Amino acid sequence: MSPIILGLIVLLLVIVLPMSVKIVPEYERGVLFRLGRLVGQRGPGLFLIIPFVDRMVKVDLRVVTMDVPSQEVITKDNVTVRVNAVIYFRVINPQDAVVKVLDHIRATSQIGQTTLRNVLGQHELDELLSEREKLNEKLTSIIDENTDPWGVKVSMVEIKEVELAEQMKRMMAAQAEAERDRRAKIIHADGEFQASERLAEAGAVIGKESTSTALQLRYLQTMLQVAGEKNSIVIFPIPIDIISAFMKKASSSSSSSEGDRQ
Repeated sequence: MSPIILGLIVLLLVIVLPMSVKIVPEYERGVLFRLGRLVGQRGPGLFLIIPFVDRMVKVDLRVVTMDVPSQEVITKDNVTVRVNAVIYFRVINPQDAVVKVLDHIRATSQIGQTTLRNVLGQHELDELLSEREKLNEKLTSIIDENTDPWGVKVSMVEIKEVELAEQMKRMMAAQAEAERDRRAKIIHADGEFQASERLAEAGAVIGKESTSTALQLRYLQTMLQVAGEKNSIVIFPIPIDIISAFMKKASSSSSSSEGDRQ
């Protein structure tokens, strides 16, 4: 064999061998086409292909974290908000991800944006703020159903942030303040009602006593409560017996005057 032919063979091997040897990492799969027809998937590891006949497309199987751009949504109660979310998905069928869709990542992003607007537009603002987990599950189910024919599995969708207009924030703050005032008034009125019931019960108990001992004890207890506070009031207790004696004298004098008139 002449040196020229040998050199050409070596040159051909140097050019063709790197094109024939393919290495696919553990987190990827190679979708193989032979003369334009799908042959199957290869990997992970080392394998050979036919140069100029076979063509391989690598597909990443790792989970992709994709931010959904902020979408302007009009809720069911006609409130305009801006919502952004994040989608977690991965490829479970590399052949479908290559053959059935041009760009599975961009297609998943578009499906996520459209679904986010449609689903959130069917709910009111209160549901959007308080039932976020329920909405996340609904978004995940709908997006996953649409991407399943492409070999893409959506594992989770999370609503990240809900942006409200400043006017709406002020209105919500005023509403919350009014609600707190309403609850405070109800609690205060309920306390007054319970206090009046207890006073009525206490009056009934004291009224059943045959002597004025209970009234005297209550009178002294009230004075101790007032004097116990940090103030400058000086209280001189007067026995109720003295007051009752004056009251009896006044009642007897009034009765005698009425008798004289008769």
